[in-house]
Amino acid sequence: MRRMLARWHVGTILLCLAVVPTCRLACQDTLPTGYGSLRRDDIVIRFTTGTVEVQVLPLDEQVIRLLAPDTYRSLHALVRSRSNDIAEAASRGAIDKATLVMVTFLGVVQQARFNPEDLNIGSRGRLFRPVAIVPLSPTWSSFQLDARQQAAAIYLFDPGISLREQIAVSYQGMSSDAWNHSIRLLDQERARVMARAPGP
Repeated sequence: MRRMLARWHVGTILLCLAVVPTCRLACQDTLPTGYGSLRRDDIVIRFTTGTVEVQVLPLDEQVIRLLAPDTYRSLHALVRSRSNDIAEAASRGAIDKATLVMVTFLGVVQQARFNPEDLNIGSRGRLFRPVAIVPLSPTWSSFQLDARQQAAAIYLFDPGISLREQIAVSYQGMSSDAWNHSIRLLDQERARVMARAPGP
């Protein structure tokens, strides 16, 4: 009987040791809010086709929580305010948990045309096309911009895009890997945030 209890006790300890590191890693990956200091321009992916400038900003919480508090609150409130539209778009696209990305087209010349469906993201050797789009600007449906006029929308992509790794954004034959630089900034800021935040 004592041997059985001893074996049970050792097995329980080993099980706890196996579970605790996983739990600790999960907790470490949850960022607190209000401690980031990055600017939006520090991580936005930006490139131009000659007629329009394309700006891409992932809206994942683990990304935007690393931005300055005012910027984080603004983006978080934006997603929350459009949560019903996002949920409906996700339902139509038959996806449970979409990767949200804010895309802005800015006119460089007069009567600049843009095609929202032409924007794609490459991640882990796979090309992700937008499953659904939630427009944020009244100018979105015109697909045309005057110089310095902009149109923005929230794109929904299939889950699977890894924002902790390299991604490439492509639009009409052009591509940007600027996110590779953003990863380094985000990793550095993530370490600073965890150091600034008070312990449990």
